[in-house]
Amino acid sequence: MLRVLPVLVALIAPLAAGAETAPVAMRTADAVKGWQGVGKLLLGQRGFCTGALIAPDKVLTAAHCLYDKETGARTPDTLITFQAGWRDGRAEAYRGVRRAAVHPDYVYTGADEMERVAYDVAVLELDQPILLPQMPPFATGARPMDGGAVSVVSYAQDRSETPSLEQGCSVLASRATALILTCNIDFGSSGAPVFVDQDGKEQVAAVISAKAEYEGHKVALAVPVERPLSVVLDVLAQAPGAQKTVQGVRILKGGNAGAGTGGAKFVSP
Repeated sequence: MLRVLPVLVALIAPLAAGAETAPVAMRTADAVKGWQGVGKLLLGQRGFCTGALIAPDKVLTAAHCLYDKETGARTPDTLITFQAGWRDGRAEAYRGVRRAAVHPDYVYTGADEMERVAYDVAVLELDQPILLPQMPPFATGARPMDGGAVSVVSYAQDRSETPSLEQGCSVLASRATALILTCNIDFGSSGAPVFVDQDGKEQVAAVISAKAEYEGHKVALAVPVERPLSVVLDVLAQAPGAQKTVQGVRILKGGNAGAGTGGAKFVSP
């Protein structure tokens, strides 16, 4: 469903949309090297999203992925599977989900509201950690600056069997709670990690929340993880039976707070 949101229009109207880029399928072992920590999240029988390993036993994704679009109910954690590095019919690691936590301010309504993007973050605790040497967890970093280059690794409805890498897209505009990216994403890309290069290493700076259009250009909405991730990790740590330590997660401070308020057409991919 597409909705017109004045908030996003006001945010990006003064800016020219960047040149559209296209995801490139990573079909070989060499192409996918370094990205195996991104995987497909199977959500029971109703679909899939994308997730990224941020600790040996924790996967970052979008909160709305955990809800059934028709009923609005949470998908039971036991019905979610993380397929790390899924490519052409096999994964490098298969894990179930012990428990999941969403941001406490996130409310799933089934509608595409700009206010929802700010808290569209979830963390899944796996039933067993992934300790493969070729699959170290990704560090999380600060938000990119306006105009800064980003990359997205994702699965989508027309490329569900192979991860795709989109490089060369950038931050078109930002506000305190959302980024507008020139990246070309589609259904299934929800929860996909948005990477920034930090001293030659890729760090997760945001999570894809929705796809959008502005003056005929495809754009994406993403939520910076710098602030909401720590909140979600606290919620997960307080869950019954949860581990009290968070292994391998590093949240780096700093970055641009962004400005403006703002809508174009957007839907959750």
